[in-house]
Amino acid sequence: MTSLPEFTSFLKKETKWHGDHNENDHRQILHSGQLSILYEYGNLRYISVGNREIVRMIYSAVRAKDWLTISPIISEEEFECNPDSFKIKFNAHYLSGDINFLAHFSITGNSDNTVIFSFEGVALSDFEKNRIGFCLLHPIEGNKGEKCRIIHSNGEYEDLSFPLFISPHQPFHDIKSMRWERAGLISTIDFFGDVFETEDQRNWTDASYKTYCTPLNLPFPVKVHSGERISQKVVLKVMIDEQPESDNSQQISISLNKKKIFSIPLIGIGQSTRSQLLTAGETETIKRLKFDHYRLDLYLFNDDWMRKCDITFGEAILLEYNLELAIFFDDDYNNQISKFLQWLTTKKIEPFVILLYHKNGISVTRICLNEIVPLFRRVFPHVMIGLGTNANFAQLNRNRPQPDSGDNICYSIHPQEHASDNSTLIENLHSQKDTVESAVEFANNRKIWISPVNIQRRFNANKTNYEQRNATEKFPSQADSRMMSLFGASWTVGSLKYLFEGGIKGVTLFESVGERGIFQGDFNSRWPDDFRSFKGMIFPVYFVLKYILENKNFETIESISTQPLKVESLVITDGRHLKIILVNFTSEIQCVRIKDCPGDFYLRKITEENYNYAVCDAGWLENDAGITISFTEPFNVEPFSVSFLDG
Repeated sequence: MTSLPEFTSFLKKETKWHGDHNENDHRQILHSGQLSILYEYGNLRYISVGNREIVRMIYSAVRAKDWLTISPIISEEEFECNPDSFKIKFNAHYLSGDINFLAHFSITGNSDNTVIFSFEGVALSDFEKNRIGFCLLHPIEGNKGEKCRIIHSNGEYEDLSFPLFISPHQPFHDIKSMRWERAGLISTIDFFGDVFETEDQRNWTDASYKTYCTPLNLPFPVKVHSGERISQKVVLKVMIDEQPESDNSQQISISLNKKKIFSIPLIGIGQSTRSQLLTAGETETIKRLKFDHYRLDLYLFNDDWMRKCDITFGEAILLEYNLELAIFFDDDYNNQISKFLQWLTTKKIEPFVILLYHKNGISVTRICLNEIVPLFRRVFPHVMIGLGTNANFAQLNRNRPQPDSGDNICYSIHPQEHASDNSTLIENLHSQKDTVESAVEFANNRKIWISPVNIQRRFNANKTNYEQRNATEKFPSQADSRMMSLFGASWTVGSLKYLFEGGIKGVTLFESVGERGIFQGDFNSRWPDDFRSFKGMIFPVYFVLKYILENKNFETIESISTQPLKVESLVITDGRHLKIILVNFTSEIQCVRIKDCPGDFYLRKITEENYNYAVCDAGWLENDAGITISFTEPFNVEPFSVSFLDG
């Protein structure tokens, strides 16, 4: 059996970092006057005054011609830190494929609440790029719907607002400087070296508005020649009219908003993308969870679709779940759909949900819908039809389905469109709820259907609309070793919390089995160096889903954490009983108080200490002895833990 330290090493893994290094060597809390700043491996994060966050992050990005982000190798870091000022210098080498770009960075924090971030870079090869330069992330909280003055490159200004609902296109253009006021703080950011604009990153479930270079209305990709030099600078200035209060309390509070209660949505699981079909034992393990539906992806534009459907439908029948069919077709859709419906009726199978996708198109055209939807309605009058995109909310938001077609609006979710570190994945959880609330605005009374949710990106939506099977033996980009970790389970709790509280109709999660599934199954890991699971291993996310699915008759109560980047909760009730999943995202013990919940609670938890035992027992949730605790007093929550509380 693999040892516990091997497993828990994944909990602290920051996949964007390269090389062997100590994470703590690259993280420091710095001060620039009254500004508090986290320096993290070449980036500035959480620039704040007291409890008021001004900027979520400042970083420099190199984006390849297919929009992939190149992770830098940081070297020669130099620090000069004082109580109210600092200076940092480092080199960043961006090296991937044809791209070879070296930059020298300088960051200065002055005692007058000014931060200057600059770089001088040189191309060491010829390559194509979509972007090189600074990006600045504005937090959603405190900015959503608020005013911001934009100074353009010609010196003129506009008084605009950060979008309330998710903007499909850039709300701010041609930015030379931006200025905004919040609760006694006046912040100004000046940009040098390029023209900047702002996009609403909630389109990809990032919890930020991003101001970046170069404007997207300019042609890209752009050829960069060896020896070419690029330089930029960002200057942040903060004037403080009144000193914000600081909360030095180490205690985190969870409160319940009993005025906001939501039904638990329909919950499904996706078919595994591994080559082997489910074994009898794996089938029984999945059936124990009592999912509402099972997603199958059907590519009707392929000549062998019927043979593959015979195989996959046989697997689905054994599971005895309702079918969610994601149907992909091309311009010959009339012929393809007619043949499929004829084949389906001979099998005497009635689908539960149909999701309609064009092979190449982001959304299905009105003409196509007017011909396809009636065909399904005629054969299956009770089926739910979903329209939207197989990609991100961005593709849905920019290509909204016709308002009078379908039953559900659908799109998929993953948290790694722009960054892959643990902190970013946690930050972005709340924006999943924002996508639901924004989708409701144009859904025209249709329900919101999320399918699928994955921790990793399935395909590049800038290039295609569906996932193609991995053709190499290398560890696939669609898999993520955190899936088998406590972090993967905790992220799932946060995702379900915000989707449930958004009021969705249904959600499909991950895959059934394998490295992209909720347990390893009856085969060892195909990539033991990258995904160190073992045959029969149960991933902690399995217990999260089991706990929720056993209580599908409950409802969700909105819960609010005072520090959601550290501790979060999903709370459900049947009116008499309360059930809570509490997660600690951090590597430290957190002191938590749950308000307005008198009485004793029965506690079971997966921690670093018992992880090794839980993942070997699919019945851990029933078999764990647990303890009884009272919420009348604060209690400690272990690092990277998932706690199940019944009261």
